[in-house]
Amino acid sequence: MRIKSHWHKGGKPRSMPQVASVMAFIIWRLAQNALKRMRTEQYDIDPGLQYFAFLSELLIFLIQIADRIAYQQLDAAQRNEFTTALANRVAEILDDNQSELLGSPQAGSYKGRFIALLNELASDYAEFKYTADGPDFAFLRYLGSRVMETMVQKDRHWVIDQIMAIEAPEAVADVQKGMRNLLDAPQQQPAAE
Repeated sequence: MRIKSHWHKGGKPRSMPQVASVMAFIIWRLAQNALKRMRTEQYDIDPGLQYFAFLSELLIFLIQIADRIAYQQLDAAQRNEFTTALANRVAEILDDNQSELLGSPQAGSYKGRFIALLNELASDYAEFKYTADGPDFAFLRYLGSRVMETMVQKDRHWVIDQIMAIEAPEAVADVQKGMRNLLDAPQQQPAAE
């Protein structure tokens, strides 16, 4: 999938929220693209709750990948600012799409539910390794097992292989490329207090 991860006006410093906003859009597109490919491969992912459960798992995984890259390239304050803005922006995009398709939730918000799930799974994902080569086997396997739980029974047997061998590696490569391009641009320094 072709993604745009270069600034139109180069050389201009960008804030962490600006970088996070662009990365959120990239992550959203990558998750949607993976979902489309899965449907093309005859996995039954119907519009509705299952559709958004599948998307949520991929979005959380890709946020974790972006955070690991941020950990390698940013100082602690920048990483925190970036990851917080990224998670919030992805949650807003998801909330807008869920509200449009499913209507307003009975209680709370879709954004709040997503952030709660992200926070819950962050400690699980923290156990896995991410190196210059990308996420380790356990990292990918955990995503596969999480996605498997969103699938109908007939698709559960093969979905982990599809996620681990095709969908996750391709999405990770695009997140790595996007982060590299966005973080190589000049960054604004926080204002002195």
